[in-house]
Amino acid sequence: MNRLPFNINLWFVLGAAILIAWAFSLTSTNQAPSNKIFYTTFLSEIDQGRVKTLTIDGRQINGTLKDDTSFVTFAPSTVDTSTIRDWGQKNISVEVVGPKRENPLMGFLVPMLLVGLLFAIFWYFSRNRGPSGDNAFSFTKSRAKVLTEAPKTNFRDVAGCDEAKDELKEIVEFLKSPARFHEMGARIPKGVLLVGPPGSGKTHIARAVAGEAKVPFIAASGSDFVEMFVGVGAARVRDLFDTAKRHAPCIIFIDEIDAVGRRRGGGVGGGNDEREQTLNQLLVELDGFEKDTSIIIMAATNRPDVLDPALLRPGRFDRQVAIDAPDVRGREQILKIHAKGKPLGEDVDLALLAKRTPGFVGADLENLLNESALLAARDNRKKISMKDMEEAADRVIMGPAKKSMVITQRDREITAYHEAGHALAAHYLEHADSVHKVTIVPRGRAMGFMMPSRQDTLHWSKKRLTDQIGVALAGRTAEELVFEDVTTGAENDFKQATDLARRMITEWGMHPDFGFVAYQIREDTYLGGYDTRQYSEETAKRIDEAVQKLLQDQHDKVVTLLTEKREILERVTQALLEFETLNSEQFLKVVQGETLEQDPPAEPPKDKDEKEPPRIVPKIKPNLGGA
Repeated sequence: MNRLPFNINLWFVLGAAILIAWAFSLTSTNQAPSNKIFYTTFLSEIDQGRVKTLTIDGRQINGTLKDDTSFVTFAPSTVDTSTIRDWGQKNISVEVVGPKRENPLMGFLVPMLLVGLLFAIFWYFSRNRGPSGDNAFSFTKSRAKVLTEAPKTNFRDVAGCDEAKDELKEIVEFLKSPARFHEMGARIPKGVLLVGPPGSGKTHIARAVAGEAKVPFIAASGSDFVEMFVGVGAARVRDLFDTAKRHAPCIIFIDEIDAVGRRRGGGVGGGNDEREQTLNQLLVELDGFEKDTSIIIMAATNRPDVLDPALLRPGRFDRQVAIDAPDVRGREQILKIHAKGKPLGEDVDLALLAKRTPGFVGADLENLLNESALLAARDNRKKISMKDMEEAADRVIMGPAKKSMVITQRDREITAYHEAGHALAAHYLEHADSVHKVTIVPRGRAMGFMMPSRQDTLHWSKKRLTDQIGVALAGRTAEELVFEDVTTGAENDFKQATDLARRMITEWGMHPDFGFVAYQIREDTYLGGYDTRQYSEETAKRIDEAVQKLLQDQHDKVVTLLTEKREILERVTQALLEFETLNSEQFLKVVQGETLEQDPPAEPPKDKDEKEPPRIVPKIKPNLGGA
């Protein structure tokens, strides 16, 4: 029964081909010869005695004139015997051709062969599959990848999201034994939405669910349903769910669902565009699941704020699982998973590396280990050392070191004083983060940077934020004190300090003159937040004045601090000019007046001995310092 529609379509195409061939045979005519003359002209030539020979073939008359010129003409009817006799009496040689015995099928077979050739070409392209697995005419077929065998990934291969795994274990139990839930009348959520920043492992954990449940895994992307042809996306959604029903129990996974599930109402002409039709079909298919179905649809996005509310209502994607950046224990587990198969040196401490990388997601950690393996391979070493991992972490955060950059002594001194100012402010301000590393080795767009020692923090106090502003302004302050001039190196510092001061006033209610009003609403997404202003122009002026005063107060505070610690500032600067990089232990020795040995950074141009800085949480304060 499943092959019946194909057979009907095949006979329909063959019947149409036969009709086309028959029409060709009826309409086909011989091409007019180039030497054709009118019949009246032919009769005039006979009357003038200029015709030499004639060959009569039915109504067609071929002949030659006495000057050996050939011609052809057609009589209105078959030439009778008396006419032929009259032409013979005029000394014209007349030949009558007998009837030909032709196969009546020949006129039919020639156009039939042409149509057959076209049909063969059509069949070839419709059956032949390209590299993507789709044939040339399968516009409405789903492009999802169907893994009929369960993935090999399981929960042991996923780390850093224990709460998410606990929530998804219920889905695994349902797929393993759905009858147990159906007997109790329970309804397992049809859709599970995985929400998290890019690289946090949403696709990985979806495969792990299928691997744990040992069910087929059907994976598609939201962009697979978007086409320029109207109705194709909706047809692909139908085909996707038909495929899932044939492989039930199974899991459908749609990555980047925001490509097709965006909020409706923004289209032109009433919103009847292709994307919205595709979304409507997806909503219908989600509602079409029976109560005892064994199909679970999972989707991933890092833009939950743009999804259509109808997609998130109960009965559709009614369970959202957050997969955020892992904590220190999760980072250590992720590092252990990705370190399998890599030869690690005896000095490698993954627990210490996990503590130094707050804010890293799984993709960052995997990239860190891969970069460290590449560094070891370039030096023809058999094992990966801790220095390789620290250098790889610097590359992930700031980019590779610019070893070949030509830097004047004046620029080195300015950078050294600038970074030393950041470091001293971070060390002496009570609520600021301590120094983890300070360097004048240029990376990326920064001529140098100071990395604070930061841990996973959920709450930031007003005192801590205020001191962070002071640390950001300390680099420019050091330049003012030493050179009595300023440079452009503090551009990023000002952006960070201004952003913190403005958010303290408008979002976090940390200014006494503005109370507890949320003057600015930040719609946070995993791809960066955007602000919604909710205050008048008069209030905007007051906010600008308050931001300026807050920054000026912290600048004055840092000026006083660095003036008092001018001798220490000089010592740290000279150490940076000599060693280029100071870790936390070396920095403390310099502050205390101890002498450093020329040991850790033995090769000044190279930066392999630099310690890995912790990851900075970008929503609060990016990397401070950067001349």
